[in-house]
Amino acid sequence: MKGIADTGFLVAFANRSDAYHAWAVNVAKGVTEPLLTCEAVLAETAFHLQSVPLVLSMVKDGLVEVAFDCKSQLSQLAALAERYADRNPDLADLCLIRMSELYPRHSVITVDRADFHIYRRNKREAIPLICPP
Repeated sequence: MKGIADTGFLVAFANRSDAYHAWAVNVAKGVTEPLLTCEAVLAETAFHLQSVPLVLSMVKDGLVEVAFDCKSQLSQLAALAERYADRNPDLADLCLIRMSELYPRHSVITVDRADFHIYRRNKREAIPLICPP
């Protein structure tokens, strides 16, 4: 499976008491290569889990791989921030939208169905998602 990991998925995977834990573990079983993500997602995940070591172990163990350079994508991120200003997206969401443009064969793995059904890559294309049922 080729995927881009969002915060909610990583939190659900690591937190046994999360409502989506079983779903996230099931999704992770299908992962055959590291899921791509960005540093903003890792920071949010560490905050929600209250554990930097746990998040770093996800990278070290190969569940996720940082595959985004915010600095080189500043103008694209700024354009996305302006486009979705009415939704007040966080930096992680903007990075994931841009990553879905850069990696078009990857689905975004998220529990945030509401926002990601609104967001579009390349201005008009729906972002392929893997979400809980």
